[in-house]
Parts: sequence; structure tokens; C-alpha cells
Amino acid sequence: MEKTRIAIVGLGGIAQIMHIPLLEKFKEVEIAAICDTDRTKAKHLARRYNLKKGFSDVDQMLVEIPEIDAVIVTAQTDAHTAISIKCLDAGKHVLVEKPVARNAKETKHIVDAADKNKKLLMVGMNNRFRNDSILARNFIRGKELGDIFYVKTGWLKMQSSHQKWFMNMEKAGGGVFLDNGIVMLDLGMWMLGFPQIKSISAINYSHNTKAVEDSNFTFVKFKNGSALTIEVSWSLLRGGEFFYCNTFGTEGSSSINPLRINKKINNELFDITPKNIKMSSGIYKNSYENELRYFVGAIRGTHTLISTGREALMVMEAVDAMYKAAKTGKEVIFK
Repeated sequence: MEKTRIAIVGLGGIAQIMHIPLLEKFKEVEIAAICDTDRTKAKHLARRYNLKKGFSDVDQMLVEIPEIDAVIVTAQTDAHTAISIKCLDAGKHVLVEKPVARNAKETKHIVDAADKNKKLLMVGMNNRFRNDSILARNFIRGKELGDIFYVKTGWLKMQSSHQKWFMNMEKAGGGVFLDNGIVMLDLGMWMLGFPQIKSISAINYSHNTKAVEDSNFTFVKFKNGSALTIEVSWSLLRGGEFFYCNTFGTEGSSSINPLRINKKINNELFDITPKNIKMSSGIYKNSYENELRYFVGAIRGTHTLISTGREALMVMEAVDAMYKAAKTGKEVIFK
């Protein structure tokens, strides 16, 4: 088969640290173009990676290189919708880094464009592609832990970016929840199998920020009786980064970071964590590599698409409800 030709739009840290270097290693992929509104950056990176041209305009890129198969969108959040729709309308498959957009309305526009053009739309939720996340979910899907009724997730870390737009509600769409909370919401809902939401309660704090929240605590109830809690913060005064996703079922439990699987057998609880599994020190980088391999594989017909636009729309509807609940101080009930 011919190589899959991919363009990258938005050349910030995640594109330079993860997407470009990883795609360079894929034998079946050609980085056909890169694009950023910063013309100097685009030209510099084009020379660095031996590409014919670095673009500063998406429309020009799509016209001059029509053979592009897919576009990875890693621009700032407020640009995701317009860029994604342009690329889908041009007949390209699209991978959008999280968050897919600023709200559910924008997300639906992107999803509708993918449906209209019959193109793949994937959202970059790399934590689904961590080896420990995949193993935990396999135990859950195999019913080894019984019926999962509670998932507890959290990510406490330093602020991811100090760019001005990142602290601007209009441009970023939100604070720590749009940065880290959406990841934990997606991971928790994925572990549960994306059940329908019944209600959401939440509280936000802005201890070190003005326009956006720097701490969030959310409680989600589902119509099947299960529940999910999320705690995310840039400002909790504790040492070190803390990332976790714990699931609890009627027959056992799982946790990641580190991976632990416990199962009830004859009324006793046993640790059944696979002993021959060692988590790489590069698990974060590996998660991006796995994500990109699934996207490329879906384009080439060897993989089933994971982290779809439809799932992202469900997540963004929950995000909208979370912000409403935090603002009003009232539980938001889903119809």
C-alpha cells in the first residue's frame, strides 16, 4: 500500500514533542505538510524535518497538497472547529487533540461534518492508550470484576501551559477541567462503557487564576446506577503529580498508575495483577504512539476507530453540564 499522507496543523509543544517525532518513525506514514499561523515556526520546522514547505494558512495547504489523506489538529482550542470542518469538507480524515472543541455545540458541528463527508473523526484521548488503562479495561470488559458501579478518577499536576490563550476562557473554553478533567471524564466513561448520564454536580475554585478554574471536583450519576467522581487541580498544595483511575465492581476492582487488579474468589480478595507486565518509564509517550498507530490503522482499514467523535460529543455535553452545575451551585439533571 502507498504511504498514508498526514498533515499537522498547529505546531505547539505537543506537535513538536510527540506527533512529528513519532510519525517520523512510522514506515507507512509520510508527513506531507505542516501548518501554523506563525510562518517563521512553520518554515523552520519544515526545514528541520526535511519537508517541502511549511504553511501558515490551512486553505492554501489543502489546495497546494490535495493528496493529503488526513490532518492532525493540534492548534489552540478556539481554532479546532473551523480547522476540523475545513479539513473534513476537503475530504480528509481528522484527528483532533483534546479537547475537541470549547463546548458541545462546536463539537456537534465537527461531528456533523465528519458524517456528511463520510470521513473518520478521532479525538486525541491518549490516556485510553496507556498500557495500564488498556489492561484494566480488558479485565472490566471480560466481566472479571463483575458489574462496575463506581469509578474514581483524578489528575493533580502543574499547569500544562503558560501561554496567554490558555488562561483565556473565550479561547480555551475552560481551565483545568478542559485541560485535565476532560481526560479523566473520558477515561472514566470509557471504563464504564459510556452509559447515559442522569445528573452532574460540580464545584470549581480559582485560587491562582482569574478567568478560568484551577481546581474542579465533579460527581456524575448514570442512569444505570453507576457513578463517577473526578478531581483535577493545578493548585492543590501537595508534592508531585498524581494521576489515577480506580474502578470498583461487584466482584473486584482495578487501579492504574500503578496497575492493580483485585478479584473476589470464594469470598476472599486476591491480587490477580499480571505479574509479567512491566510498565515502561515512557508510558506517556507510548500512549501517544499507540493513539497515532490506531488512527493510521483506522485510515488504512486495519484497526477499528477508537475515541470517536460521537463519544467526544457525549463527553462535551457532560462538560457543558459540569460548568453549568459549578456556576449555579445546583445539580444538572439530564433528560
